[in-house]
Amino acid sequence: MLINDKSYQTVWMEGNTVMMINQNLLPFEFSIHACKTHWDTCMAITDMTIRGAGAIGAAAGFAMAQAYLEAAETGNEALIEEARHDIAATRPTARNLFYAIEQVYEAGKVSSVNAKTEAQRIALNDMEDSRKIGQFGNALIKKNARILTHCNAGWLAFVDYGTALSPIYMAHQTGKNIFVYAGETRPRGQGARLTAWELHNEGVPHVIVPDSAVASLMAQRKIDLVIVGADRIAANGDVANKIGTLDRAVLAQHFGIPFYVAAPTTTFDKHCRSGKDIPIEERSADEVLYQDGIDSNGNRLRVLVCSPGSPAINPAFDVTPAKLITGILTEKGLIEANRKAITSLLKD
Repeated sequence: MLINDKSYQTVWMEGNTVMMINQNLLPFEFSIHACKTHWDTCMAITDMTIRGAGAIGAAAGFAMAQAYLEAAETGNEALIEEARHDIAATRPTARNLFYAIEQVYEAGKVSSVNAKTEAQRIALNDMEDSRKIGQFGNALIKKNARILTHCNAGWLAFVDYGTALSPIYMAHQTGKNIFVYAGETRPRGQGARLTAWELHNEGVPHVIVPDSAVASLMAQRKIDLVIVGADRIAANGDVANKIGTLDRAVLAQHFGIPFYVAAPTTTFDKHCRSGKDIPIEERSADEVLYQDGIDSNGNRLRVLVCSPGSPAINPAFDVTPAKLITGILTEKGLIEANRKAITSLLKD
């Protein structure tokens, strides 16, 4: 995507260093973060400097490649297994992360150069898969459609294009006169901060919607369809995605609104029988209790926004049952959210 007339990917590798857009500084500051070691990349994934299913996967693949390169330089072969474990522990829900780790780990058994080549391949495939998802998804979007999104599944969440936002960008580029409701997505506000920033950058008409306002908008028939991303899809079609996705799916079914999930095949986990088997990451309560922003002078600040002394819980994801999903958009086309369709998809 273009930022200030320059093309960027979300994450890439220069030499042995992993480069990424620092998403924790957005939307107030655009900055590139450099990770010189695999441990630096692990920390960037953990603290959400980089986030989003595909972007996490690509970063994890690059981190695994870094570990092989570091082992080759130092002669410390034990570092490879340690790194494999450390990278896997960064974000336990995201399927793309584990896919990339294992692919690069196996490739690295040939050579460290082969590990890096495989990591680059994963990143390029992620970008191409997102582009194809946009093409298939665009066919579902009618002229003048009003679309609700949740969290961020745009180009920041992948190497480029995104999943949930990829069809939106293509619909906008083909003159369909669409309008997007960007769900706020508490507690970290990825919709309000990242999706809205992307849409503004691309010139897509949109408005930020408080999470609690979605039911009212649907009741007023102001939303025509919902498109969200996914962090892991079980073999039966259950989907783990950012917390609050389940709310949107329940509401969409109640009001008769199509609810689509957009994800590449690398997000599917054929070894995970149902959503009950998906590990749900629990993040720090501070993400609920505090908010980051800037003051009127542009100075960054962190503010306590909840009752002092009160505790908070912070599950990062929830699971949407397959029965609530109209269809899953993949790089191979639209499929039903059921075991038969998924088994067929993963065999192709």
